[in-house]
Amino acid sequence: MRLIAVALLLASAPALAQPKMESLVLPPGFKAEVFAKDLRNARSMTLGAQGTLFVGTRDAGVVHAISHDGKTAQKVHTITKGLNMPNGVAFRDGALYVAEVSRILRFDGIESALADPPQPVVVADDLPTERHHGWKFIAFGPDGKLYVPVGAPCNVCDEGDPFATILRMDPDGGKREVFARGVRNTVGFDWHPKTGHLWFTDNGRDWMGDDLPPCELNVAVRMGQHFGYPYCHGTSVVDPEFGDGHACKDFTPPAVDFGAHTAPLGMRFYEGAMFPAAYRGGTFVAQRGSWNRSRKVGYQVLFVPVEGDKAGAPQPFLTGFLDGEKALGRPVDVQELPDGSLLVSDDTANAIYRITYAAPAASAAR
Repeated sequence: MRLIAVALLLASAPALAQPKMESLVLPPGFKAEVFAKDLRNARSMTLGAQGTLFVGTRDAGVVHAISHDGKTAQKVHTITKGLNMPNGVAFRDGALYVAEVSRILRFDGIESALADPPQPVVVADDLPTERHHGWKFIAFGPDGKLYVPVGAPCNVCDEGDPFATILRMDPDGGKREVFARGVRNTVGFDWHPKTGHLWFTDNGRDWMGDDLPPCELNVAVRMGQHFGYPYCHGTSVVDPEFGDGHACKDFTPPAVDFGAHTAPLGMRFYEGAMFPAAYRGGTFVAQRGSWNRSRKVGYQVLFVPVEGDKAGAPQPFLTGFLDGEKALGRPVDVQELPDGSLLVSDDTANAIYRITYAAPAASAAR
């Protein structure tokens, strides 16, 4: 697919941001605009019932709430601050759920109290306290359960439950159980709109070289599957430290092997009508990009076609976050708006972008 450059100029950024971005790249007909700027450390996103966009952070320790007109932010509220890596946000029955490293909080009736948020209710406060892969993405599944990952507290280790798992629990924190094992560190998941199966990204281990092991996109078709970590990575890479006595065929293989160190984080299935029909039912995946590779990779949003429980080849969708080896931004999460446009958060440029589509005009007849 031919790509075209989309100029994207940001206004003066706060001191913590990278130099302003000058160009993003999208397929023909797509356009990128700034939805929100000066939004320190913008990461995971979720929508409230009244359309409020809630945004978690990792390093900033705050949770933002954005009132908007569907095209751009109108007002940014601070829901809470001083938290321990409040990356994950989810919304259900009028309440905002926020995941810290070891706690999950709930802010009831939040959309009617953005200017004066209520004190939070503690849903859970006994999750592991390890900060290594301790920040969380959370979401409610079609079963009404809250899904909460617990990352491995290391680069590679075998600590047992609840580490390297995806947990699920009732909205009040009760009936907690392990849904999936062998998941090193997922920071994004979504349920297929037709099958209802859980798809999730997973970040591969480090220090096996520039090109091993792959990062992953996985699909869980039932509870109790094991996805390989720390014994096997990707489809066929046996771990040099923990792989003895284990065969990759004994674990659930990924739906997609991404490049090593690409850091796939947020993902969402596209269900809107704004983008061309070929995008419906596929998933957008934000790759935050490498930090420990001789040449940077990732730093993009991919589109992955999906049919049932099978994924097609990933396609570059939003690129231009790298200028040579200089990172101009790092995409973290994606969120569809009701009109079918797509938001992309960037925790390095402290911004959220809105992607829209209009069919290119037909070429003039000769």
